[in-house]
Amino acid sequence: MTPALYHGIVRHIRHQPVRHRFAYRVFSCLLDLDELPATDCRLNLFSYNRFGLFSFFDRDHGKRDGSALRPWIETLMSQKGVQASIGAIHILCFPRILGFVFNPLSIFWVHDLAGSLIAIVYEVKNTFGDQHCYVHAVARQANAPITHTRDKVFFVSPFIDMKAQYRFRVRPPGDDLSILIRELDGQAQELLTATLVGQREAMTDKSLIAAFFRYPLMTLKVVAAIHWEAFHLWRKGVRFLGYSAPPPKDVSF
Repeated sequence: MTPALYHGIVRHIRHQPVRHRFAYRVFSCLLDLDELPATDCRLNLFSYNRFGLFSFFDRDHGKRDGSALRPWIETLMSQKGVQASIGAIHILCFPRILGFVFNPLSIFWVHDLAGSLIAIVYEVKNTFGDQHCYVHAVARQANAPITHTRDKVFFVSPFIDMKAQYRFRVRPPGDDLSILIRELDGQAQELLTATLVGQREAMTDKSLIAAFFRYPLMTLKVVAAIHWEAFHLWRKGVRFLGYSAPPPKDVSF
């Protein structure tokens, strides 16, 4: 199933204190960490740890120091108490386009040697340069969606209070992509609904160049859209809460 592109739409619906919604067309990459050097060799338009039209850099994720990502994920699994031997590790993220990327959310899908999904790592970034990861161990199940909750510990938006909880409903990437995150406030009232849905396409030079023209300068537009939507929230009178420093630990288990 990797490498692959997922063409889709990201939607956000703000439910309170005012109604606000937006939708943007995006594409994401699903990459196997172990296959990144081979993917670089096979494709002319994709580069690993070097500049290219599309590229993936280890330093954009994990410890963000350029170190390999597999040992970092394996350490997280050990700290989480996951006993299974680690097999394939896939990451769903935006690629760098002409050297630039901002990933509000990257998701690592961790499998055992038999190919079963055993854990999910949600890697969240904000526009202030901070990063935090939420690690979730997955119970064995068939084709049912994976649902779980996590308390919010990491600042994302100056228009949303830190007293909140996330409720996840996700499916591992297959022919389709389906990510649903509901954010509830301190009174368990729904504050925000975020979804990402998409359709899979094999990653080839042909599909990459088509994506480049279909979503021109997409990664720059992601940052521009974040600030544009923040302006609209301010214009609608949503209270600006300011910046909150990240928690002492950069991973929540």
